[in-house]
Amino acid sequence: MNSINLTVDSKKRVSLTKLLPPGNIRSVQAYVEGHRIVLEPLMEVPVEEAWLFENKDALKKVLTGLSQKGSVKRGSFARFVK
Repeated sequence: MNSINLTVDSKKRVSLTKLLPPGNIRSVQAYVEGHRIVLEPLMEVPVEEAWLFENKDALKKVLTGLSQKGSVKRGSFARFVK
């Protein structure tokens, strides 16, 4: 595990931004484990996208599709244009 020293400011605050993973982190879950304070970064999911994470079959299909390579050449569709 990588570690860095953080400085406490005059109001006893510590900035943890150097430790956060990339992404849109909005909050952290905090709990005490023995003599340690553990902070877990959380990312929020918009309500209109939450259904996907609740539907395991749909999520599996989306992840499969995302892992597939590129697109398939289907030729010209110009003949269908009026």
